[in-house]
Amino acid sequence: MPAPPPDAILFDLDGTLIDSVRITCAIIDAMLAARGSDDRADPAIARAMDAVGGAAMIAAVLGRHCRDPDAEIAEFRARHAVVSTPSDLAFPGVTAALAALHDAGIRLGICSNKPQALCDKILADLDLARYFGAIVGARPDRPRKPAPDAARFAMAGMAADAAICLYVGDSAVDVATAHAAGLPIMLVGWGYGLAGARSAAPDAPVLASMDELVRLARPSPAA
Repeated sequence: MPAPPPDAILFDLDGTLIDSVRITCAIIDAMLAARGSDDRADPAIARAMDAVGGAAMIAAVLGRHCRDPDAEIAEFRARHAVVSTPSDLAFPGVTAALAALHDAGIRLGICSNKPQALCDKILADLDLARYFGAIVGARPDRPRKPAPDAARFAMAGMAADAAICLYVGDSAVDVATAHAAGLPIMLVGWGYGLAGARSAAPDAPVLASMDELVRLARPSPAA
């Protein structure tokens, strides 16, 4: 944890705050079933490819059933836009921790490679959007992580800068993003890409729980 504790925290989304592989696999299963296949998505592949995302992830999870990766990701996102978000999709402790940090005056933001519309949908469905001053997902006009653009855009929306902000993520992509944006990085022990992240940043602190983040941040009642 940086000293002094941060006034702002920028979070990755998939694999950090939400167990998005559950939705990914359910959608891929539906796509496979629509093609008459009894095959099912492998959660281990989905977790391993989560930080890569996009067409490459969907192609890997579909495996031999992938025909045109660009068409597959378009179908996947169209299905994702209308699928129900499980009410328990957030990892344990996330909702309470975000509420505690927000109520203590810590500025919170999202920096994700998930498309903007899907970030907005999931966080709204989970009633978490209200805790964030900035929700920044992927858009065609903005470079994807690990480029620092999304992190910087999110910090601007949070009225924060690198001197007061901590980045919390789960993958080597998050480590590279934090470094590119000049942010200290903290990893989540339950993340999909933890092994790669620890290789990329062996000295980065690893959270055992979201409660630990609340305690480490030592939030003050002051806004």
